[in-house]
Amino acid sequence: MDREYDIVVAGGGIAGLSAGLAAARLGRKTLVLTGDVLGGHLLSIEKVEAYPGFPEGVPGYDLCPMVQEAAASAGAAFAAAEVERLEPAGGGWQVATSEGACAARAAIIATGTRLRELGVPGEARLRGKGVSHCASCDAPLLRGKVAVVVGGGDSAMQESLTLAGSCSRVEIVHRGAALGGQASFRERIEAHERIEVRYSTVLEEILGADGVTGVRLRDGAGAVSEIEAAGVFVYVGLEPNTAFLAGRLKLDNTGRILIDAAMRTGTAGLFAAGTVRSGSAGRASAAAGDGTAAALAADEYLAGGAAQTTVSLAGAATGGAHG
Repeated sequence: MDREYDIVVAGGGIAGLSAGLAAARLGRKTLVLTGDVLGGHLLSIEKVEAYPGFPEGVPGYDLCPMVQEAAASAGAAFAAAEVERLEPAGGGWQVATSEGACAARAAIIATGTRLRELGVPGEARLRGKGVSHCASCDAPLLRGKVAVVVGGGDSAMQESLTLAGSCSRVEIVHRGAALGGQASFRERIEAHERIEVRYSTVLEEILGADGVTGVRLRDGAGAVSEIEAAGVFVYVGLEPNTAFLAGRLKLDNTGRILIDAAMRTGTAGLFAAGTVRSGSAGRASAAAGDGTAAALAADEYLAGGAAQTTVSLAGAATGGAHG
């Protein structure tokens, strides 16, 4: 990668790719740091629904490369590197990455989120041996078998529907009394003959020696039970990837970046977009809009049309989803 850019975008999910596309189309010399895997959470989504232009839905592993191709055609550069640190330098920012450092006049943080873990016995030991976060990746391996999905939001429901296409049965374990998220998902879950929901129940242990063989559950009345299963898929929330900021920006009580309506962080030359920012709707289409808005704000800032040091920041905590 070159050493100097107008705009550096940290993040290769739909927010970061959309920011890179918009910034490049505005004529700004742009670098998108995608990390090791292009596409973020959407890479594992078999069908992203309610995304404009795709009435039947679109696989996340198709959508993200399409946006990357458009951004590259517009002139954006890409590097498979993770941002490690941001430091003010020469009126702009020095961006330290896993592949070296570069200078940016402005930076857009779109580093997204990571899936929260349960922290129960067996989870870490059996990761990749039946414990997974990717239904579209592993559903074919579980054909005719039982899978357990932990969670009650959009992600859990969406992945349960994907698994039900291959598995003999899908057990959703949800600590709440009702499923959350989109009504369209809930209706399909409730009508599906191979999906059962265990409400007011927590997963206490994942069982198995060399691979998942089952789970231990505790219901709201305190009764403990075990069920056989070949796979466990965990979707119990998201944690923002903001550790690298090291106090650089104001965060909300979930660790997400506080921004104003124009995606400005309140620190000159820094912007945020997607699920890493406070108040995110947690939808792919919203994240794409965030990325475009952040690029427009960064372009205005570089043109000298917007002062950032006095913006008023107000952010709401958000859980977010990825479908």
